[in-house]
Amino acid sequence: MLTGGQVNDFTAFEPLMAAIRIPRLGPGRPRARPDHVIADKGYSSKAVRAYLRRRGIGHTIPERSDQQANRTRRGQRGGRPPVFDRQVYRRRNVVERCFNQLKQARGVATRYDKTRTSYQATITIAALLQWI
Repeated sequence: MLTGGQVNDFTAFEPLMAAIRIPRLGPGRPRARPDHVIADKGYSSKAVRAYLRRRGIGHTIPERSDQQANRTRRGQRGGRPPVFDRQVYRRRNVVERCFNQLKQARGVATRYDKTRTSYQATITIAALLQWI
């Protein structure tokens, strides 16, 4: 999914999850639900966690510092912190390195393209060059 740079990650989360298709090894339609989601602090909200819980998807999302402070300020009424596994979150490094390599292409990093389709094509070409 492609959104503007000023758009919050949280707003595109549900459409992004709806667009996921995980191909099966054998015959059958692709799965529409991942086993686990590893996301950064931009996705740390009650709504995202509730959505993942409703769909039965495990998640590893670090809590933002303002959320930690608010929970601490509320005391017992603040609830307990969400489960966070540092070992699992380390795998997110692969995604961040991929973004870093894609942004080495000047056209991707500065977004010279005016339209969404031409920028998507630029990203696709950069990804193909990275793959080769």
